[in-house]
Amino acid sequence: MDDRRSRYLVTTQWLQDHLEDPDLRVLDCTVFLRPVEGGGVRPESGRAEWEASHIPGAGFADLPGELSDRSTQLPVMMPPAAHFAEVMGRYGVGDDSRVVLYDAGSNMWAARLWWMLRAFGFDRAAILDGGWKKWTAEKRPTASGSGPARERAVFTPREHSGLIAEWREVQASLAAPDVRLVNALSAEEHAGKVTRVARPGHIPGSANVPAGSLVDPATNVYLDSDTMRRAFERAGVSPDGRVITYCGGGIAACTDAFALTLLGADNVAVYDGSLVEWSSKPELPMETGQDA
Repeated sequence: MDDRRSRYLVTTQWLQDHLEDPDLRVLDCTVFLRPVEGGGVRPESGRAEWEASHIPGAGFADLPGELSDRSTQLPVMMPPAAHFAEVMGRYGVGDDSRVVLYDAGSNMWAARLWWMLRAFGFDRAAILDGGWKKWTAEKRPTASGSGPARERAVFTPREHSGLIAEWREVQASLAAPDVRLVNALSAEEHAGKVTRVARPGHIPGSANVPAGSLVDPATNVYLDSDTMRRAFERAGVSPDGRVITYCGGGIAACTDAFALTLLGADNVAVYDGSLVEWSSKPELPMETGQDA
């Protein structure tokens, strides 16, 4: 478990010390969720903010634009393998690269791209612990502008289908006692007191481990392993069985999936469509209230 933390999380000091490594690619994954008239939110690329200020040498990963499936109306869904590989290659990420991801929020967009890379067979990515918030709080160096273009690399996708779930698998899991569903949204959204999707509440039988509860709100650093493990245990979730995480649109769910991976879980999937898709299908059940 500690080995996974050292592989998949890097400190701000480590990153500053390694910025000149020739195989290192740093990507800013920032996305902002903007409210829309009538309710809900719209993902907006953080490219302008990246151009204004970023970690030296960092490129920008456009998740709602370049790294989403444009053939569906669902927002920020997994793109086809060939498309993902082409974009990663353009970003200078090749099979032998070491990648560090960060964002200006609470790490969930960095976790999203980390999970996407893993789902396409790439295991040399890590998240900057504390992200942009911690980097700037420590007054570490920054740069502006688009910077020099990266040489195109060759990224070879090797799809790991078990890491991404679709609604039929989730539906089947409702009758499978060996599968645990975990909702990464807030307790208020889980209970159905507030919602940003078509119907309030959660998928029946889901545990609730809010993504925000897994990071320190002051620093955006991930909590220590024992504290995270207790959060999942209190919700009745074991890292030893099959777990499917979800949220509103498959983003916060990646924080829970990442945390479970740090804890040693090897059978975790993210429900890509999450409640944006599930709640739009009236034949699929929803519950309100707290966990049973």
